[in-house]
Amino acid sequence: MILEFMRDDHRACDDFYAKAENALSAKEVDNAKEFFETFYRVTNHHFDMEERELFIAFEQRTGMTGGPTQMMRYEHQQLRSLLESMKSALNENRHNDFFGIGESMMIMLQQHNMKEEQMLYPMMDRALEDSAEGMIQKLREMAK
Repeated sequence: MILEFMRDDHRACDDFYAKAENALSAKEVDNAKEFFETFYRVTNHHFDMEERELFIAFEQRTGMTGGPTQMMRYEHQQLRSLLESMKSALNENRHNDFFGIGESMMIMLQQHNMKEEQMLYPMMDRALEDSAEGMIQKLREMAK
């Protein structure tokens, strides 16, 4: 349940990045900036949903505070830094830098998402089984 909701959100975020990259490749800079801004916003929102709600609920339920959630938070910091660098590169019309940083970011993001989808979210589904529906409702209500 949590797995499906968060996996679908991963896909929605990734879709905006693909649109930004395609637009920039087509020299549609304004469209690329708009799609990237949306990607930037929804990806940070995704991280916030995890850090402000999901991870905390999981840690409280399981007592695991130094394990997978700590690693995911660390990766979020790294990804946020790459997103900032990409945003600067795009705004400064350094398109080659944008694509280069973007390649590193997407590799890291895909590995990160795979860990969450294959390991962490299934653990959360088991640990939060009785409150998963309420958790998903909370996540839906968080302002994007």
